Amino acid sequence: MLNLSIVLEDSARATPDGTAIVFGDMRLPYSMIDTVAAQVANLLASRGIGKGDKVALACPNLPYFPFVYFGILKAGATVVPLNVLLQSREIAYHLDDSDAKALFCFEGTPELPLGERGKAGFEAAEGCEHFFVLPATPLATESVYGESIWAALDGMSGVFETVQTAAEDTAVILYTSGTTGQPKGAELSHQNMLMNAIVCDRMFPSAEGGDVMMAVLPLFHSFGQTVVMNQGFLRRATVVLMPRFEPGDALALMAKEGVTFFAGVPTMYWAMLSKVHADGVAPPTSLRTAVAGGSASPLEVLKDFEKTFGVAILEGYGLSETSPVASFNQPDRPAKPGTVGTPIWGVEMKLIDSGWKTIEGEGPGEIAIRGHNIMKGYYGRPEATAEVMRDGWFRSGDIATRDADGHYAIVDRSKDMIIRGGFNVYPRELEEVLMTHEAVSLAAVVGVPHESLGEEIKAYIIRTPGSTATEDELIAWAKENMAAYKYPRVVEFRDELPMTATGKILKRELR
Repeated sequence: MLNLSIVLEDSARATPDGTAIVFGDMRLPYSMIDTVAAQVANLLASRGIGKGDKVALACPNLPYFPFVYFGILKAGATVVPLNVLLQSREIAYHLDDSDAKALFCFEGTPELPLGERGKAGFEAAEGCEHFFVLPATPLATESVYGESIWAALDGMSGVFETVQTAAEDTAVILYTSGTTGQPKGAELSHQNMLMNAIVCDRMFPSAEGGDVMMAVLPLFHSFGQTVVMNQGFLRRATVVLMPRFEPGDALALMAKEGVTFFAGVPTMYWAMLSKVHADGVAPPTSLRTAVAGGSASPLEVLKDFEKTFGVAILEGYGLSETSPVASFNQPDRPAKPGTVGTPIWGVEMKLIDSGWKTIEGEGPGEIAIRGHNIMKGYYGRPEATAEVMRDGWFRSGDIATRDADGHYAIVDRSKDMIIRGGFNVYPRELEEVLMTHEAVSLAAVVGVPHESLGEEIKAYIIRTPGSTATEDELIAWAKENMAAYKYPRVVEFRDELPMTATGKILKRELR
């Protein structure tokens, strides 16, 4: 037997009174999280849902998430976490595509009408049978959208014998962002998810006296699930929930709760730095470990954060299909800023060409990965699985180089590469150069259609506060600092850039 729920159950047995979750004024012990999860498992069993069934969960970073997540796992079922920004039609698609039998959905707020969207999506789906509402008002037993979880759990036992699952059984189905075609569900086994949490726990040192970990990355995403919630519960840490990232609030919460471990995407670190510099907010003194992933961090942000916060950001790399962590700048060896480090324990990486042929030396080439972290495949899509998996290797779609010490540096997503007049141009390289200009706070480079060249290079820029730099000035500066075929011919200033729920810049929208 191997069930991912062990990360909660073992900690609940060992430290029942230890604080597992902090949310607002709530401080919830491990024993309570485990008890409510057992009630959820009993509820599912009472509705005929068990081993091998799929159960969807649409919820921001609230205590409901671990309650339901681990309850589904205890029941032997598979968790299907849904992005909370999905519209009704998209929710229906995910429910149908995953063959979900039930949906636990947060009631929502005026700013996030998730209950309304979830109910409509549930009703439009073909095979989903049960809809449970997670009320916005704590412990509310009624909801306009349907059966409240608290009413459904009334009378359910807080004891449940976890269903025996095999290591290779599917624990979680994580949907990819769908940048190309419809979103696909990556099937991740109990072994995939548990091993990734265990390796992360071994890799990052614990703070003296125990860790307080900030959960601001969405828990519906693999990064937040594995590196924060699952690793946090495994090491018996306290996990501080923040449903929506706002840099000032994040800094205040870190200081209030004595956060020692922060995991975020590069734009979060950029936003906190901007807040500190603009408003003179004092950085929290408790922070011991800062990790970044999701996309490549600008070198200027890495340097500024270490100087300002006194903590170096450890960059890593992974995908939903890899549970998600594949490589990291690991604390027990020298970090190399600008790289995503070396493969984690039990994982191999290499560079390949479009025909799967191994590329020796520094590359560039596409990253391929194999190890305990690789998904079983895309749910119900054998052809799509065959396109990205061969002989245990998974091809990532990310272009990278590799130095003599085995550190990988992401050049760009293969689909983001710009081909201008026959020359390959990697946007991230240009963004790094642009970020060194004093007027540039954040940059995103994309290719736009051009009649004769195929694509032209365009830069979207957020200026530093007080800057009056013009488009022509930046283009002229870029011309002096980049090769003739690389520099952006078009610059557009923006107050903000479109981002995903996890904080990645949405380049497809910019395009």
